[in-house]
Amino acid sequence: MSGVGKGVATASIGKIIQSRGFSVTAIKIDPYVNVDAGTMNPTEHGEVFVLDEGTECDQDMGNYERFLGINLPAINYMTTGSIYESVIHKERNMEYGGKCVEVVPHIPLEVIDRIEEAVKRAKADFITIEIGGTVGEYQNVLFLEAARMLRLKKPEDVLFVLVSYLPIPNKIGEMKTKPTQYAVRTLNSAGIQPDIILARSSAPLDKKRKEKIAINCNMREEDVISAPDIESIYEVPLNFEKDKLSDLILKKLSLRSKKSNLNDWRKFVVTIKNVKKSVKIGIVGKYFGTGNFVLSDSYLSVIESVKHAAFFHKRQPQIDWLNAEEYEQKNSQALKKLKQYDGIIVPGGFGSRGVEGKIKVIEFCRRNKIPYFGLCYGMQLACVEFARHVCGLSKAHTTEIDKDTPQPIIDLMMEQKALLSKNRYGGTMRLGAYYCQLQKGTRAFKAYGQELISERHRHRYEFNNQFRDLLVKKGLKIAGLNPDRDLVEIIELENHPFFVAVQFHPEFKSCPNKPHPLFREFIKAAIRK
Repeated sequence: MSGVGKGVATASIGKIIQSRGFSVTAIKIDPYVNVDAGTMNPTEHGEVFVLDEGTECDQDMGNYERFLGINLPAINYMTTGSIYESVIHKERNMEYGGKCVEVVPHIPLEVIDRIEEAVKRAKADFITIEIGGTVGEYQNVLFLEAARMLRLKKPEDVLFVLVSYLPIPNKIGEMKTKPTQYAVRTLNSAGIQPDIILARSSAPLDKKRKEKIAINCNMREEDVISAPDIESIYEVPLNFEKDKLSDLILKKLSLRSKKSNLNDWRKFVVTIKNVKKSVKIGIVGKYFGTGNFVLSDSYLSVIESVKHAAFFHKRQPQIDWLNAEEYEQKNSQALKKLKQYDGIIVPGGFGSRGVEGKIKVIEFCRRNKIPYFGLCYGMQLACVEFARHVCGLSKAHTTEIDKDTPQPIIDLMMEQKALLSKNRYGGTMRLGAYYCQLQKGTRAFKAYGQELISERHRHRYEFNNQFRDLLVKKGLKIAGLNPDRDLVEIIELENHPFFVAVQFHPEFKSCPNKPHPLFREFIKAAIRK
């Protein structure tokens, strides 16, 4: 089921295999008909992660990159839509030589081709592949068929791992294995027998449950790995190794390797567990509500980046979700409560909902010297706030929200306007890695320690350079520019503990043992407050 931990399990398996001296890459297969994740709703699907090449993909790709410490290429992400699109394109180009193109075998064969090409490009010893969705759904049956065919093609090289949840009903108090038994039988109906089961539950698996799963699912007890709930996802690789999962995998594949080396990872986890002092961070967004529940996955990479930086400074992050719309109400007392936070983040986003609330929050942070970090939309709205309340441009806005504003501080570039006038939305986003030239002496330059950096983008609107001189004259510092197109990438304010906003998404490049420089400096300023 969604959220059971397939992505973290995939990343963790990759990590423990990597620790044995093998090179590893990872693939995410999404069952959606969307060609990529760019048009998916964050409150339904979670965060949209962006790769260097500009591919908008599932948040699990971020988990893979963070755990493995590598940058993944676009070919490592596929959806039902992208596979069908590729097959149809080949058929139109007569690449099937006039054959009747069928769902089976041509769709599964296209999936296998993608997998093999990803391995070839990465020159990897191992590839971990996550098939999204739930066993038994119509959506992923073709990907399961591809997996079955791949095993048939290379029986000695392919292992299947099932991630299954074992509930412990409150009124009963006993861990139930029956859902896992049914999951395995459903998987069997697709022609697949799992080699390993990762038994997810709120508590560790006992011997009795292992016995039941083994005898009913046609496997050995040692092939059932306990995967209980834990405080931090970064403990998962270490938990897997308690059951000697990497040994089990290598034995099943008849491989030998060096002794496992997870020392740095283990030190990081020890830090997480032993940190006592906290730092309190508020994240102001709009993608939190999903019925009666809060969905933190909408800002997953931001959350993990805050954690990486906080742990670096030996602090336990206390993160609160702040609904931007609450700050739009007249006579709202919510703004005054912001003083309790050591730092405030306004992350990326799209649309008009909550915009004025975010602008009020930014103004409050600027005036009250609360460390502020703006990401993408958070940078654009910081410019709007500064233009309105410091430069006297009361009508200042972004044309994303007010197309007719006489003071378009944030606007589309001319070539984007031409495309949008023809209802061509594709190609109007600045996606993927772009260079940024840093100005010496700025907070950003001190954080990075170098002049030229590369960061990932996902946005359509840009800072309007027609207003640059005025805002700079009034005290806005341009700390970073894209050298190819003279686009504003980073703004700062002096005489403030920390007021930095960036047009890119630094959260996409933060790792557990290597926090992003700007998140690191933001948390440092928050601790000082």
